[in-house]
Amino acid sequence: MRRSILVGTGSALPKRAVSNAELAESLDLETSDEWIVERTGITNRYIAGDDETTASLATIAACEALEAAGMAASDIDLIVLATATPDQTFPATATVVQQNLGCNGGIAFDVAAVCSGFLYALGVADSMLRSGMANRALVIGAETFSRILDWEDRTTCVLFGDGAGAIVLEAREVSDGPDERGILATRLHADGAHNQLLFVDGGPSTTGTVGKLRMKGREVFRHAVFNLAQVLREVLEDTGLQVSDIDWLVPHQANARILDATAKKLALPAEKVIMTVAQHANTSAASVPLALSVAVRDGRIQQGDLVMLEAMGGGFTWGASLIRM
Repeated sequence: MRRSILVGTGSALPKRAVSNAELAESLDLETSDEWIVERTGITNRYIAGDDETTASLATIAACEALEAAGMAASDIDLIVLATATPDQTFPATATVVQQNLGCNGGIAFDVAAVCSGFLYALGVADSMLRSGMANRALVIGAETFSRILDWEDRTTCVLFGDGAGAIVLEAREVSDGPDERGILATRLHADGAHNQLLFVDGGPSTTGTVGKLRMKGREVFRHAVFNLAQVLREVLEDTGLQVSDIDWLVPHQANARILDATAKKLALPAEKVIMTVAQHANTSAASVPLALSVAVRDGRIQQGDLVMLEAMGGGFTWGASLIRM
């Protein structure tokens, strides 16, 4: 069977790192390092400078992933970029990355599913590779969420950061079964009834402005723990595998408390959960590929490992994907 094999990872962070203490002091917020750490597990985030954009970060991550895969940009015939903070309303930021890489002529488009965006992009790219529409794909999650934050709202502005993560997928013929490398199964969901729990209060067709992020944190937390545990079980059922078979869980890095609660609900040992939220905060669509790249490059995730990716974001959207590395 034709399957999408993950052959390279990459990541990029802005040059400026901002600690909790610096954030609280510079914005004169009624918060502290202790307050933020206790509620979120976050100690640091990266904020894009004037010369750094979603496309520029995505390009750096893509180049790193290509190098890891031993490929040239010209080998890529599909780019799917997940973002809620594109460089322009149009054209797609993926086409800017394509131009930066110099691989024009293939397929390139954006996917908008906020924090679940990378999982949605992965599902789309996997389907296109399996169908034969493309052979090698860059799947990227990239955000400059600092551009849409209300820096006077301590309940949201302390949670987010900027960054990018990328993977290279290559279609290969392999034997069927969960022991072979590749994407084994992906499940995606959405429920528009919860729009007002996590949204941006602007847009081209409504206000004509970019808008700012708004969130009701307690309600989001409750939905996240339930939905993520459920979708992980769905993916395992699709593959006939068990929670105990998972070598690593790479979750969306939203909040350490959500990650802990989800792992406990699944009876998954904490040592199997990749956590980068303390260093990077919530980078929305970038958080899953960024965390994946960190764990691959520090040697925790090895070829042959069974890795579960999962995320939930505004919409609500949520999903999970199981990959044999």
